[in-house]
Amino acid sequence: MSDLFLDAPHQEEHDEAPLPSRRSRRDDRVAQTKRRKNRRRRSGVVLVLVLALLGGTGFVVWSVFGDLFGGDGTQATVRDYPGPGAGEAQVTVSAGDSGQAIGAKLVDVGVVATVGAFTDAYSANSQATSIQPGTYALKQQMTAADAVNALLDQANRVSSRVTIPEGYTAAQIYDRIYEITTIPVEDLEAAAQDPAALGVPVAVENIEGWLYPATYEFEPGSSATDVLSAMVAKTVQELTAKGVATDQMETVLIKASIVEREGKRDEDRPKIARAIENRLADGQLLQVDAVVAYGLGISGTELTNADTSGAQPPYNPYNTYKVAGLPPTPIASPGAASVDAVLAPAEGDWLFWVTVNLDTGETKFARTYDEHQANVAELRAWQAANS
Repeated sequence: MSDLFLDAPHQEEHDEAPLPSRRSRRDDRVAQTKRRKNRRRRSGVVLVLVLALLGGTGFVVWSVFGDLFGGDGTQATVRDYPGPGAGEAQVTVSAGDSGQAIGAKLVDVGVVATVGAFTDAYSANSQATSIQPGTYALKQQMTAADAVNALLDQANRVSSRVTIPEGYTAAQIYDRIYEITTIPVEDLEAAAQDPAALGVPVAVENIEGWLYPATYEFEPGSSATDVLSAMVAKTVQELTAKGVATDQMETVLIKASIVEREGKRDEDRPKIARAIENRLADGQLLQVDAVVAYGLGISGTELTNADTSGAQPPYNPYNTYKVAGLPPTPIASPGAASVDAVLAPAEGDWLFWVTVNLDTGETKFARTYDEHQANVAELRAWQAANS
C-alpha cells in the first residue's frame, strides 16, 4: 500500500499529453510553411531595398568622383561641358601629339571636361589630324567638338611670327626679335656669346651671319637660346642642302654676306661674287665700303676717306682697304640668292662694281680701274641730280 501511494505523484509528473489528431498535425505544418514563406518574402524585400540604396549611393559617388578614377580618359561615362565656354586658357600642341595627348592638356587647363569626350570629338572630325603644333588661346569649359574646331582655326594661335629680312646684321635681328617677342636684347646678346651652344658646327668668333633670314613662329615662353638656335639650325640646314661642307660654311657666309650688302638685284649677285673671287685670286685688296662700315658700326653713307685710309684709330680689322683677304666674320645674314651666287659665280673678269642708280639698284661692272672711275662718275652725277 505504501509503495502505491509513494509512486502516485511521480506517475502524474511524467504522464504525456494526449497525441494530437492527424488533422491537427497537418494544420500545424501548413502554418509553419506559411510562416517560412512570409519570412523569406520579408527578407527579399529588405535585400532589394538595401541593394537599391547601395546602388543609388554608388551612382552619386561615381558622378561626383568618377573623374578621379578615370584619370586616363577611359571612364565609362564620358562627360562634356555644354559650352560655349567663357574666360581664356592657353594650351600648347606639340609636334606628334595624339588626340589623347591633346585632350589631357585641354583637361588640365579646364578647356574640356574629360579626355574621353575630346577623343570622341577628335575621332569624329575628319580634319582633326591636321591640327598644327603651336600655342592656342581657347575658352574654358567648351564642348569637346568646339575645342577641336578651335584648334583647327589658325586665328586662335598665339605664337609670335618673326620675319628676318636678308642682309640684317645680328644687332638688327636682336631688335626685331625684341619688337615681336619682347625677349630683351640683353638676353639675346648673352646667348650669342656661345655660338657652339646655339648649334654653330664650327669655331667662330661670333654669331654674325648664322641667323638665317626667314619667317619663324615662336611659342610663348621661348627663350633667347630657343630663338637663336632655331635660326642657326635653319642656316645649317640650308647650307647642308646646298652641299656646303661644314668646314667651308663660315667662308661661304662671309662671301655671301658681302654679296648681300653690295648687291641690289639678284641678277647682279653672281657677278659681284665673281669680282670678289677675281680680287682674291689676284691678291688685291677687296676695298668694300660695306665691310669697312660694319667694322666701325656705322652705315655706308657715313663712311669717310679717313675711315677707309685707316689714318684714325681705332684699328679696324674690317678695313678691306688696308687688310688683305676676307674680313674676320660675315657682316650680315645673307639670303639664299647671295649664297647661290657665291657657290656658282658668273663667268667674267670683272674686278670692280658700283651701283650707279640708288633707286633702281642698277650696278655696273668694270675690268680696269679707268672703266670703274667712269662708272663712279655716273654715280656722282646721279647723286647730284637726286640730292
